[in-house]
Amino acid sequence: MTHLRCGSYRLPLDRPLIMGIVNLTPDSFSGDGIVADARQAIDHARRQLESGAHILDIGAESSRPGARPTPGDEELKRLVPVLAEVVRWGVPVSVDTCKPMVMEAALAAGVSMINDITALASPGALAAVAGSDCAVCLMHMRGEPRTMQEAPAYADVVREVHEFQQARVAASRAAGISDDRLVLDPGFGFGKSLTHNLALFRALTATACDGLPLLVGISRKSMLGAITGQPVESRLAASIAAAVLAVQKGAKILRVHDVAETRDALAVLAAVNQGKNT
Repeated sequence: MTHLRCGSYRLPLDRPLIMGIVNLTPDSFSGDGIVADARQAIDHARRQLESGAHILDIGAESSRPGARPTPGDEELKRLVPVLAEVVRWGVPVSVDTCKPMVMEAALAAGVSMINDITALASPGALAAVAGSDCAVCLMHMRGEPRTMQEAPAYADVVREVHEFQQARVAASRAAGISDDRLVLDPGFGFGKSLTHNLALFRALTATACDGLPLLVGISRKSMLGAITGQPVESRLAASIAAAVLAVQKGAKILRVHDVAETRDALAVLAAVNQGKNT
C-alpha cells in the first residue's frame, strides 16, 4: 500500500509519518495531560504541528494502566472545543476513542482518523466509522486499561496479536472499510509485560497482515522505564531510540510526545539510508 486514505487526505507511506500526541486528560501517564484550558490544549497542538507532526492525535480519555472509563459526555466536553479549532488547520486530525458516540461526533466535527484501542470492538463502532472516509487504527489490547497490567499472559504473544489483528481486519472489511483506510497497532504496554513487548518489537512486521501499515506507540512508556531505569520525564533518549528502531523494523507511523526530536532522528536515518546503494 503506497498511501493511507485519511478523510480528504492521502498520506504517502514511502516515509515514516509522525503522529503528535495531544492529551486532554487529567491523568495522562506521561504527565502532559491538558484538560482545564482548551486554549492551552490548542496551543500545544499547534506546537506539535509546527514541530513536524504529519497527524495530530487528540485523546480525552486516559488509557493508562489502572485508568477508569470516562463518561462519553465528559469526553466530548473536553474534545469539542479543541476539535473546532484544529480541524481547520489543513492537517489530518485523529481522535483517540473507543466510544461510538464520540467517534460519530468527532467525524461530524471534521476529523480524518479514529484511533481505537479496542479495534472497533464496541457495539456500534464499526457502523460509526464505516460510512465515512476516515482512516482507522485498530489496536490490540488484552483486557481493559483498569486491569490489563495485573497479570498479562500469552502462549505466543506474536501469534496471538497477529491473529487478533487478522480477525479485526476481517470484521472491518465486512463492514465496508477498505484496506487503504486501515492501520494496525500491536499495542505496546496494553495488557503486556516487558517480555511480551520486546518479543513484539523484535517481530514487529509479523504482527501485521496483508501489508497493512503499522503504527507504533512506545513514546515515554513504562517498558522504556523498565529497560533504562528512568522516570517518565527522563525517557526522551529511549523514546527516540525506540522510534528509530521501529522504523527500521517496518513501522509507517510513530505516535510520539516529542515531535521535533523524533523528526530530527528520522532525518538522520533517512539521510543514511539514502546513501546505502550509492
